[in-house]
Amino acid sequence: MRERQASLNARRAREFEAFVAGAAGRLLHAATLLTAEPPDANPRARALLTASLAHSYATWDRMRGEDPYDRTRQQLAVRFARGAWRRHRGHGGVLARLTPQERLILVLRLYEGVAEEQAAALLGLPAERVGTICARAMETVLHPTRGPAPPRPVGEAAPS
Repeated sequence: MRERQASLNARRAREFEAFVAGAAGRLLHAATLLTAEPPDANPRARALLTASLAHSYATWDRMRGEDPYDRTRQQLAVRFARGAWRRHRGHGGVLARLTPQERLILVLRLYEGVAEEQAAALLGLPAERVGTICARAMETVLHPTRGPAPPRPVGEAAPS
């Protein structure tokens, strides 16, 4: 009996390691986009991914035919939405000027390719609201508002 359990545990570990080897890079990139950290300095994204992968490993045997990538991505989004983002604002990624909700929806819809209805169900929002937030976030990313012009030195004329 112990040998059988050891064999099952070894198989489970091999399957999970293969999954992580194939999916971790893309999932880390998604987590980095969510936390709005620079790609080369992303400790919060790494912590978010680690927690999501740990959950996936703990529930690995119960997935029974489900796509582990989808489950891990869902766990990543849920963990981000539940509060990890409340403690930290983004510090300079491409999506740093977006709100956490806008980042989450934009990453799910555009980077991960999750359908609007699926994203809405995951977040508990109407599909129309998800579409509106996604459009607003895209507008912010594509056409950022400019801040006030820097002050001119005293005595300098305005450009004509």
